[in-house]
Amino acid sequence: MNSRYFKKFWNENAGDELTDSWGNSTLYFETDSNLNVAKQLQLFQNGRTLKYDLQNFENEYGFLTDQPLDRQEFSNDEIKKDKFYEIWNK
Repeated sequence: MNSRYFKKFWNENAGDELTDSWGNSTLYFETDSNLNVAKQLQLFQNGRTLKYDLQNFENEYGFLTDQPLDRQEFSNDEIKKDKFYEIWNK
């Protein structure tokens, strides 16, 4: 798999009463070459983190997206693999 990595700041609440008090968040994604998401991390303003992958794809707070990332929306948000794993492995 030719993985790609993305980071996107999300300047709004998730619309979920469980996480809305956590603040804005930054989303991190590991995708295949077609931008299908294999790993997803959401780092909130208050320091809380939600992680999802193919083995842990859902919990009470959210789930791994089942839609590929939009090429245009994420065209300027690609990051290096080591930056993604620096956050993922915390």
